[in-house]
Amino acid sequence: MKFTKSALMAALFAATLPLTASAGLFDDEEARKAIMDLKSKVAKLEADLKNLIDTKTDKNTTLDMISQQDQLREEVARLRGQTEILLNEIQVAQKRQKDFYTDLDARMKKLEPRQVTIDGQTSSVNMDEQNAYDNAMAQFKSGDYKGAASALGDFVKRFSASAYASNAQYWLGNAYYAQGDCKNAITAQQVVVKTWPDSQKAADAMLNIASCQTELKAMNNAKKTLQDLIKNYPGTPAAATAKDRLKSIK
Repeated sequence: MKFTKSALMAALFAATLPLTASAGLFDDEEARKAIMDLKSKVAKLEADLKNLIDTKTDKNTTLDMISQQDQLREEVARLRGQTEILLNEIQVAQKRQKDFYTDLDARMKKLEPRQVTIDGQTSSVNMDEQNAYDNAMAQFKSGDYKGAASALGDFVKRFSASAYASNAQYWLGNAYYAQGDCKNAITAQQVVVKTWPDSQKAADAMLNIASCQTELKAMNNAKKTLQDLIKNYPGTPAAATAKDRLKSIK
């Protein structure tokens, strides 16, 4: 079996063409096909090299033939090296892809709404509003009423349709009241009663309004608020408290 120098070099050139794209990312099928092609070409070149050596072992072997053999050995070694590089790139790409999807899945789960029970009602809230509400309430519970008022006011603007909105508005009123700002406390609690009249916080909001009116010496207003509370929310703990307070208002 005879091989010309030009034929062998042409075969080597054809074998190296797919490797020019090895720097890119392959999907699994493309990667497996590329590797199989490389292995097949390496095997063929090795076979060609062996045949060439076997048929040219007489003393008349020329320096040119020895040079061809050396070139074939170099090409085989280079193709093997590029196959290893390609395999490594595929492994790295697969790991990167797996890590990406794992991270994406974790992020998506954080964004998914979750079911919570608020004042006896099951509602769906996302993590943004949950975190914003929890942070605002943490400030209130720590005694930072000014910071809580700011955070709660921001919450009801950003999440006006949230299941926590009525609670946030109610605690906003309490945050003002805790600072001695009865004017803003009344305004905030009136929003609760007007916007969420069916909320469990509505009756408590009216009780807070009456407390502010009492502190402002607006006794007639306080009396009317307590009477409306008893009328609109009978049987609630706030209504029972309202009845006791009415006894002390002349």
